Amino acid sequence: MRRLDKDLETYRSLLDTPTEFRDGFGWTTVAGIFFCGLVMLPGSIYLGLMTGGSLGSAASWVTLILFAQIARRAMKTVKRQELVVLLHAATIMIAANAMFPGGPFGHFVYRAFLVTSEAARDAGMTGSFPTWFVPRPDSDAILNRNFFHSDWMVPIGIATFVIVLGLISRYTLGYFFFRVTSDIEKLPFPMAPIAAQGVMALEEMDEKPGVERKSSKWRLFSLGAVIGISFGAVQVGVPAITSLVLGKPVYLIPQPFLDTTTWTEAILPATPTGMTLDIGIIMIGLVLPFWAIVGTFIAISLTLVLNPLLHHFGVLAHWQPGMNTVNTAFSNNVDFWLSFGIGAGLGIAAVSIYSTGRDVIRMVREGKTRKKKAGQAAAGKKGRGDYPLWIALCAYGVAAIGIVTLCHHVVPQIPLVFLCIFSFVYNPFISYVNARLLGIAGQGVDIPFVKESSFILSGAKGVDIWLAPIPIENYGGMAQAFRVNELTGVNFWSLIKAELVAIPVLFLLSGLFWAFIWRSTPIPSEAYPYAQVNWEYASKNNVLLYSSTFVAPGEDPASKSLADSEFMKAIHPKVMGAGVGVTIVGFVIVSALGLPVMLIYGFIRGLGGFPHFMALEIVGALLGRYYFQKRFGRTEFLRMAPTVLAGYFTGVGLTSMAVIAMNLIKNAVSGAPF
Repeated sequence: MRRLDKDLETYRSLLDTPTEFRDGFGWTTVAGIFFCGLVMLPGSIYLGLMTGGSLGSAASWVTLILFAQIARRAMKTVKRQELVVLLHAATIMIAANAMFPGGPFGHFVYRAFLVTSEAARDAGMTGSFPTWFVPRPDSDAILNRNFFHSDWMVPIGIATFVIVLGLISRYTLGYFFFRVTSDIEKLPFPMAPIAAQGVMALEEMDEKPGVERKSSKWRLFSLGAVIGISFGAVQVGVPAITSLVLGKPVYLIPQPFLDTTTWTEAILPATPTGMTLDIGIIMIGLVLPFWAIVGTFIAISLTLVLNPLLHHFGVLAHWQPGMNTVNTAFSNNVDFWLSFGIGAGLGIAAVSIYSTGRDVIRMVREGKTRKKKAGQAAAGKKGRGDYPLWIALCAYGVAAIGIVTLCHHVVPQIPLVFLCIFSFVYNPFISYVNARLLGIAGQGVDIPFVKESSFILSGAKGVDIWLAPIPIENYGGMAQAFRVNELTGVNFWSLIKAELVAIPVLFLLSGLFWAFIWRSTPIPSEAYPYAQVNWEYASKNNVLLYSSTFVAPGEDPASKSLADSEFMKAIHPKVMGAGVGVTIVGFVIVSALGLPVMLIYGFIRGLGGFPHFMALEIVGALLGRYYFQKRFGRTEFLRMAPTVLAGYFTGVGLTSMAVIAMNLIKNAVSGAPF
């Protein structure tokens, strides 16, 4: 425990909390929002569909550097707060998500694929999806791949309403728990300094217009950018350029990973194996908490031993020789790891809740000292943008009532009591637990299958109960986001103003670009290899879940037995119990040995997972711990590593956007009617 406390103190001291806060929103932010939307958003969509990569933070940093350099050439100073708000707005616009990149309309395209997928046809669900979720499979909106069709109006309208209510909830309940965990409990939030460090590097260079300032952070940022540009040219540049000439991309580095499952099945049956060849994973390993990575590595290593044994004893019965990574992982989930993962999640949630409750009781017993800190927190900090906590709770209540009303309207068979419990009991509870865990260990937790278990026990039938915007969310991550912005001296209201501009622009441009790309080429298809593999895998998992309450047309709901569904056949109570037991015993052992609690969080993260990322991630962790920290010092290296990582993402982004822009131009010209 002493070692852990020392680590947390180190993270808390990485950056001092400023005493002055400023509004960083302005015309620079607005220009950055449109720049990201018009220039980088289409590249992000294309890269995500083709390789599963994401411009994400890379594109955000490119925007930041570009605007900082323009201001510098104009002999103007861009304040730190303006850089932070611009970075925040750019991050919203890129909407990093490898599965559905480029804003909300990516998920609409997936819905159109889902209702016509092979998995849905085999299960007899093709015509069972509600029209408020997606148009019917025989609608011209899907047959012609046309977003500008009236059948999309209701799904898009509901999505818009949910986004607005989500924005209110994030900036109310998330803010409330930031004040509790950061101001009152003084938790360190060890991952918070990462984003702040990159902005510090740019500010160091830009403090004096017209003067080249020697900055160690800027040199580190530049080093990372050079590495990123070099590797990005091989990883993304070669496939994109060869596709222009040959019509088919040539991958010098396999995408999204090198799959060796069929090569190793003789000695490791029923075990997905492979490796993601990406220097960025090594650099991420330098930054993430060491013991979390070690725990994941231990779990992955154990999985490589357990899977062949489970197959030998007939547990992993669905696996067949010749299956690749995706099919092997899916069959293993059905046979064992889905149930074990649910149990492990329940175990880690139980331990986390116990730990949180114990700490809260200790805080209450501290009495006057804690009350004094609470009084200081209630007043907030001057200029930070604080507002009364009771207003935050009331505004969250209004948003929660809105989403409950919407869900009850579109799916009236869901018991209203469940919706109210989710909004007013579970959401605040899990958000506080996660805010504390992020504040202590930089790791979050969710109680698995809360929604699923509630629906199954309620007796509700149909596919639409799984598709409704159920009010079950975890806002604990916002506590860390507020801490990041606090470290850079940003007035919180400037972030809200940035989102109020960025979200409508993102929604509009996402619709335009997705409409163009989807209309030009079917998605998924051979043109988009990552989507072709992963969307099919996702549809299988979705249909497996929906089967638990699905009632075929003409079938009597009363005759539908829950036990007969494919989903319930994949749930094994004994395996779930084993998952709970292993997790709790692991926490006990870690506590008894005095090891960091992040070890067990990392262990749970890696159970049943792919080993593809871990080989390089553990290399980065070991290099950071036993070489770089000894050479530069622990605290100094923890300051340096995030800056290099930010530079690396920027370098990859520069290469990606250059070649992807050429690919988009080629597709536009080839699809033109002349």
